Amino acid sequence: MRKTTTFALFATALVALGCGAGTTDDATSSKADAGGAKGDDKPKVAKIGQPARDGKFEFTVKSAKCGVAKLGSSLVGAKAQGQFCLVTINVKNIGKESQMFDGSSQKAYAANGTEYSSDNGAAIYANQNAETFLNEINPGNQVTGVVVFDIPKNVNLAKLELHDSPFSGGVTVALS
Repeated sequence: MRKTTTFALFATALVALGCGAGTTDDATSSKADAGGAKGDDKPKVAKIGQPARDGKFEFTVKSAKCGVAKLGSSLVGAKAQGQFCLVTINVKNIGKESQMFDGSSQKAYAANGTEYSSDNGAAIYANQNAETFLNEINPGNQVTGVVVFDIPKNVNLAKLELHDSPFSGGVTVALS
């Protein structure tokens, strides 16, 4: 009886492995989309103004402006710990289902590789239209808004890593 149970578990494991062997996820295939020709070891790095795809989103970074000390008005706003970097991004849903753009999934990097998270609280003051990144984007639709990063005063951002979700592979956009 014990040998039969062990054999059944082993057979089930082999079947499970075989079922997943031919699948790919959106993050893997999206890197090929962003990287140009399939089979490239290194994905292509987009520049400001060039579209770059990750999963269901096509991102186009319009501009990046650093050195901002405060966002909002004199009554309400956000003050930078160091300096705010405001990155204006157009996000287009190229998928077949609605998808939420999550500002907290976006990362910025300095030339030395230090990673910076976005500041969603400050982004409220940077976006005139509060609904820009808080609503789902339907297929074929696009929004433009500002993602904010609070970085030290003596740091310059070198690149962004943009994601359609917290679990996607991401796409790189050079800022210089």
